[in-house]
Amino acid sequence: MEAQPDDDVLWARALHFQHDDGSPALCGVSLGVREGEILAIGGPRGSGKTTLLRCLSGLVPVRRGEVWFNSVPVHTMGPLTRERLRRDRFGWIDPAPSLVPELNAWENTALPLMLRGTSRRRAKTAALEWLERLDIGDSARKRPHQLVQAERQRVCIARALAPAPSVLFADEPTAPLHRADRAHVLRTLTTAARSHRITVVLATHDAETAALADRTVSLLDGRRVQTVHLPPVAETSKPEGRAACSLSV
Repeated sequence: MEAQPDDDVLWARALHFQHDDGSPALCGVSLGVREGEILAIGGPRGSGKTTLLRCLSGLVPVRRGEVWFNSVPVHTMGPLTRERLRRDRFGWIDPAPSLVPELNAWENTALPLMLRGTSRRRAKTAALEWLERLDIGDSARKRPHQLVQAERQRVCIARALAPAPSVLFADEPTAPLHRADRAHVLRTLTTAARSHRITVVLATHDAETAALADRTVSLLDGRRVQTVHLPPVAETSKPEGRAACSLSV
């Protein structure tokens, strides 16, 4: 069994995964993520981005291949050990906001901290700070049904950041947001990650979102691909046809 490289906090080797119907989702994907790095996983819908995040985070067991976190093999862990790892060291943001309906905004944000044993008072303080950073502090006492979808997603992002996870997995985290909101939330997310040395693995099909990352890995049909951007080619017969295209190899 090959050990994780020393400079990677998260490392995967030759990951294979199939859906329940037998169709392939990942076909031999390998990658490494350095501590404090923001890594974007790019590719069109259906390329395997979400499946890769789920395997790296231990949400689903790896069928074939290896996943290592801080030199600990995630792929050999049982369900309860993976659950503790996700609770204590990882954060997760879904593309659609999911909150506990009986709790208000700050209670939802503080919930991961209290599950880790943080006192209610300290958890509330941290939750309110993150809600303020994401411009939703005024709604701290509102229940999820009193918030619009974009506000609920901000609460989900605050909830993921409040415990300062070692690795934050973000699956299309700004999908429910309007364009103006998206830019602000992404800046908050990336600034917080860098200031707290949080490693971020970000799945996105949006080029502007991927551009905020330190590095991008592209997937296509469950495989890593390299995108080569070709320069514009002048056409004498159709000058308006100049365009930049990309080729996946």
